[in-house]
Amino acid sequence: MIRVDQAGEYGAVRIYAGQLSVLGESKSGPVIKHMAEQEEEHLSQFNDLVAARRVRPTALMPVWHLAGFALGAGTALLGEKAAMACTVAIEEVIDEHYAAQVEKLGDEDADLRETFEKFRAEELQHRDTGLEHGAEQAPGYEPLTAAIKAGSRLAIWLSERI
Repeated sequence: MIRVDQAGEYGAVRIYAGQLSVLGESKSGPVIKHMAEQEEEHLSQFNDLVAARRVRPTALMPVWHLAGFALGAGTALLGEKAAMACTVAIEEVIDEHYAAQVEKLGDEDADLRETFEKFRAEELQHRDTGLEHGAEQAPGYEPLTAAIKAGSRLAIWLSERI
C-alpha cells in the first residue's frame, strides 16, 4: 500500500509541476500551486513511511517522473479547464483507491488508516476545486477524463507490482 501511494503522490507532484510550468502565471496558477503544495505534503509523509517501514519504492519512479510532468503540461497546454479536468479524473481514481485501502485495513493499523482518510478528504477537495474551475467545460471532457482515469488505474496496477 505504501509503495503505490508514494508513487501516486509523486506522480501528482509531477502533474502539478507540469501544469505550473504552463499555467503558473495564469489566474488558475495559485489554485494549482495550493493543490501541488498539499500533494508535496502527502509525498513527504509517504517518503517517511517508506523509510520507517522499510518499504521498497516502485522501480517505475523515473517513468512517473516523466509521465506525470508530460500529463500535467499536456493538459495545461489544452487550457485551464483541461488541466482541471485532469485533476478531476485523477482524484476520482484516487478516491476509489484510498477508499479500498481504508476498507482493506479495517481496524488494523489505525495510524495508516487515518493518514489514508485524511489524504482522501484532501484529494476530494482537489476534485471539487477542479469542478468549480470549469473542468466539465473542457473540450472533450468525457474522452479526456476517461483516458486519464485508465492511465491512472494502469499506473496503480503497475506500481503495485514493479
